[in-house]
Amino acid sequence: MRIGIIGGSGVYSVEELENVKDNSLITPFGIFEYTIGEYNNKEVVFVTRHGKGHVLPPHMISYKKIIWGMRELGVEKIIATSASGSLNLDMKPGDFVIIDQFIDFTDSREITFFDTPGNVVHTDMTEPYCKHLRSLIKEVMKNLKVPFHEKGTYVTMNGPRYETKAEINMLKILGGDLVGMTGTPEVVLANEMKICYASIGIITNYAAGISNKKITHEEVVEMMNKKIPELKKIIFEVIKKI
Repeated sequence: MRIGIIGGSGVYSVEELENVKDNSLITPFGIFEYTIGEYNNKEVVFVTRHGKGHVLPPHMISYKKIIWGMRELGVEKIIATSASGSLNLDMKPGDFVIIDQFIDFTDSREITFFDTPGNVVHTDMTEPYCKHLRSLIKEVMKNLKVPFHEKGTYVTMNGPRYETKAEINMLKILGGDLVGMTGTPEVVLANEMKICYASIGIITNYAAGISNKKITHEEVVEMMNKKIPELKKIIFEVIKKI
């Protein structure tokens, strides 16, 4: 079994791996570039969601290429990271969230592998995030004594702009806890490929209107840089337990 890591904003490398090789794979959706290595006698496939150098905005990422590539390489479990804004005052900048539900407000994205006539499949999404991985992540976070929330509803917005105060108020009313731009369709596609998928949200800031200042990408990057050592520790402790 191979384990996959999808690194979001700020997570661009995994120095923890040994016997590392950079490689690529041709998929029906483009060339899938990845890094493969070993950790704790397990093979790990790592990919940067936004591409090397963070060149792809959220709405231009080929989520189908990433998930298809992972499946082709035999990945059965994926741990993803997601820099997120908080809609919930209890979820403070610097907190981790073990995401358990999502609300999708994206448009114009390729949202399914089942998009050809005659191949009609309706995938159950009652529990979109893998319970097994989520329980391991919770156990590790407790052991490491990091600030975390064991569940949270992630709202995906199309981006690349940030949200208005009115949109954030709406998302709060609908039950959202954290907001980002990359959570879907990634989790949906992983479920369609029957890959056990979990996502760790990292609260980088309060969302528009909750914060009393304008949202900037710089503050997101700054908080991610602070949290990356803890985040990587969590991921690789989870991999040990798989």
